[in-house]
Amino acid sequence: MTATEADRDSNTGSLASAADATTEPSKPLPKGVVLGKDGKPCRSCSSKSAFSSWAAQANASLKKGTPPTTRPADDCPPDVEALGRGTWALLHSIAATYPEKPSPNQKDDLRGFMRLFSKLYPCWVCAEDFQSYMQREQVRVDGRSDFGNWLCEAHNEVNRKLGKKEFDCSKWEERWRTGWKDGRCD
Repeated sequence: MTATEADRDSNTGSLASAADATTEPSKPLPKGVVLGKDGKPCRSCSSKSAFSSWAAQANASLKKGTPPTTRPADDCPPDVEALGRGTWALLHSIAATYPEKPSPNQKDDLRGFMRLFSKLYPCWVCAEDFQSYMQREQVRVDGRSDFGNWLCEAHNEVNRKLGKKEFDCSKWEERWRTGWKDGRCD
């Protein structure tokens, strides 16, 4: 793909998004880049470093002589790691505020939310994996402790797949609801 002046953003002068570019067929994708179902690199499924490597590779012929930006990119779409951190924070916070004795409607609402969440999650690979987990391990909604422990187990399943340390599920309420006993959250 070649760049034209029409590809440049009128406000910044930058080239069109790297996600719209295609890599040369002879160049393999950088390690960690996950392709979306459309065959293009998936920003939500790849780490920022992997996606940035691909974008640099894709734009190499488009941006000759343009120095890379050095400012932090806090206003960019989240990568798979930022998305995961934010998602787990939200889900564990929902568990922490879920009633100890939910009504039948609250149980149905939580089941429905988790079902839809697993279908709408931006990283399709992650979404399909979570759907599979939910088929094997049905979401437990009988109370705060029940859901919180189920969610911690689901999170640990992901941690194992990513080679990360597992969390001690006996401490999930301390981490997400009451704060650590040593007072550092007070």
